[in-house]
Amino acid sequence: MADRSYTVSGDNQTVVASPQLVFLNPSAGGAGVPGFEVLRAWVSQRANATSAQQGVCLGTKVTVFPTMVSATPAKTSLGLPTANLVGNTTGAAGTAGINSSANGGGAEIKVYPDNFNVLNGWLWVPTPAETMQFMPGGTSGFFSQFTSTPGTLTGWSFGVVYREIG
Repeated sequence: MADRSYTVSGDNQTVVASPQLVFLNPSAGGAGVPGFEVLRAWVSQRANATSAQQGVCLGTKVTVFPTMVSATPAKTSLGLPTANLVGNTTGAAGTAGINSSANGGGAEIKVYPDNFNVLNGWLWVPTPAETMQFMPGGTSGFFSQFTSTPGTLTGWSFGVVYREIG
């Protein structure tokens, strides 16, 4: 059976403030409903030729969730079934979204804070012991986020690869 990996991403996006770039919230639960494991995250920018540092982080968030652009997870293999998570704008259980217009007031834990030069982009590929796992019925969702407002708001591409586990 193929590895059930999916991507949630945005390309050439305009961002505001310090948005949550990707938000994934595990399903509420039930028999046979999978959780997910985050395998990779990235951010890059195409609209700027000036060197600048940008803060980014990966973390967890509990209610109140962000207001997002709906993003349907894409299959990494054509033979895969449709992903368990579905695109949505509210960050509700079992949903995925990108590029928040409002981050919501829920408590956040920044698990992997980092910084990168916008000319180089940023790539996080954890070793197996460093992956982040989210099980159905959990109270926290996963986010990737800018920790400050970038100097240039246009031309951002970002995403995550995750694997369904259960």
